[in-house]
Amino acid sequence: MQFLSNIIKHHFFRFVNLLLILSLVISCDSITGENDDDDDDFELMSSTHSSMESHNAGQNCMNCHNSGGNGEGIFEIAGTVYEEGTSDVFPNVNIEFYSELNGGGNLLKTLEVDGRGNFYTTDIFDFNSGIYPLVTDGINQNHMTQIANSGSCNSCHGNSVSNIFLGGE
Repeated sequence: MQFLSNIIKHHFFRFVNLLLILSLVISCDSITGENDDDDDDFELMSSTHSSMESHNAGQNCMNCHNSGGNGEGIFEIAGTVYEEGTSDVFPNVNIEFYSELNGGGNLLKTLEVDGRGNFYTTDIFDFNSGIYPLVTDGINQNHMTQIANSGSCNSCHGNSVSNIFLGGE
């Protein structure tokens, strides 16, 4: 009986030590930010057709949606689409990003324009390799004739160059 009691005590203490070590590892991961639960802090945000969550059409979204701003999410790409020749937004179309001019090369990303005419994403995007945006409703297309060097679309469009637009029927 003594032999069995010693085995139980031995395994009990090993179990307790294992629990202590495990709790120490979990608490250290929380301190260093390596705990899987920390992934919940990053929420991928991206505009979707018909959504009415966005605001401030035509303004430079990146003024607030940046690492030090007041907006929810750090946007990589954001802007507003207008109907050609009007001040009306053009909702529920797509922004496609290509590696070459006129929708040539590889399609790198597609963003949906929401019900307020805005598009945005927090998804990381690399503009260093040359990106050519194209706006389309499936029939009509309007492409940017120069390489986009940032995702802060309204910082130029509507200020130093014309609004992003799409003609429609």
